[in-house]
Amino acid sequence: MSLSIDQIVLHQLIKRDEQTLDVVLRDAPLANNQAVEEMMSELNRVYSGKSKAFALFSEESKLADALKGFRRGDMDFLSFTRDATVQLRDELAKYPFAEGGIVVFCQYRYLAVEYLLISVLSSCSSMRVNEDLDISTTHYLDINHADIVARIDLTEWEVNPESTRYLTFLKGRVGRKVSDFFMDFLAASEGLDTKAQNRSLLQAVNDYCDSGELDKNERQTYRQNVYSYCNGQLQAGEEIALQELAQELPPIGERNFQQFSAEQGYALEESFPADRGTLRQLTKFAGSGGGISINFDSLLYGERVFWDPVTDTLTIRGTPPNLRDQLQRRFNSGEK
Repeated sequence: MSLSIDQIVLHQLIKRDEQTLDVVLRDAPLANNQAVEEMMSELNRVYSGKSKAFALFSEESKLADALKGFRRGDMDFLSFTRDATVQLRDELAKYPFAEGGIVVFCQYRYLAVEYLLISVLSSCSSMRVNEDLDISTTHYLDINHADIVARIDLTEWEVNPESTRYLTFLKGRVGRKVSDFFMDFLAASEGLDTKAQNRSLLQAVNDYCDSGELDKNERQTYRQNVYSYCNGQLQAGEEIALQELAQELPPIGERNFQQFSAEQGYALEESFPADRGTLRQLTKFAGSGGGISINFDSLLYGERVFWDPVTDTLTIRGTPPNLRDQLQRRFNSGEK
């Protein structure tokens, strides 16, 4: 499914020195040609594949007010993006880590939903060889490593303004950079907490199994069913839907999983994105710290792996062959 670009404009932020951050503003939107469509398709693909957080505009958001004005027809798209880029420059210039970049504003439709994507992309240099085998320098947009991106679901925002999930932004390695200036520029606060929803789901699954007094194997089967469904949704780029999930699980007593979670007040949304790290806890135990990293299938707990909470001691019976070989070589060397 391809996206349909309505309007796209690029502006530029240039860092002149430690105190100066200039803007270069286009005088017209970009024409919709193949290069533009390929760039936006790639940016949309990269963005869709990364971990995102939800947010919503604050009442004081200048960007939201300007966006409403544009949607009402008070200004055209170019004017909206020019004003917004100057505002972004003013926010970014407050921080010592300020860097330049290409600012992308794109209004487009994808899967029958209208979006506005705003991003700051870095420019990188590379070497190329021409037909005469001469070497020259070329510049390109580093889309694969885009980490300053936000996307507003215009359809959701206008149809359901009380929503806590119409704005998404990347949240990862540059978390502080995003929260410090990009979120200030958007004047947005975090909305739906995806990790909290996934943690609540895990708790609901455990409590659901407790309510039926299931044995270890039955519990593991339930957890594996939940993981298989949620991981399938994650791989497909779809959200976890409680009604669909409930259909994947045999009911316990007279209640299915959806009814149980609603009655017990877990505050789960009808649908929400899957969080890979949290869901992994359904089938694995994992942790690291103090120079130790441990990861094992939950099936092994109580069979080959045992934990003593009094002494905080983990006992493993039967080590992996490659680990055993390393330990044996160290032991044979006389180092205990």
